[in-house]
Amino acid sequence: MSSKWIRKGDQVVVVAGNDKGKTGEVLKRSEDRVLVQGVNIRKKHLRRNQQTPGGRVVEMEVAIHISNVSLADKQGNRIKLSVRKKDDGQRELVYRKEKKSVYRSIKKVG
Repeated sequence: MSSKWIRKGDQVVVVAGNDKGKTGEVLKRSEDRVLVQGVNIRKKHLRRNQQTPGGRVVEMEVAIHISNVSLADKQGNRIKLSVRKKDDGQRELVYRKEKKSVYRSIKKVG
């Protein structure tokens, strides 16, 4: 599956790395990295200041490379999509196995 169809709000499953098998929603996408909810959690140590006099440790999600995720359905199973062109010239993503169920339409860029 080409990763160019992954965008914010999609459900994805991690296919490589320490969090392999975990699923989550894409919170943010930038170029070749995605931020997935509940995946790739890291600890960040914050120094003390007026708001946090004793300092603290915050757990936060860190972006992972887009090649390490794949689109998933609601149950967390990987799905494959293909592009189908409609009669009016618009394109849409359809499930490869079913061929009739539409995943979403594709906007033209430019």
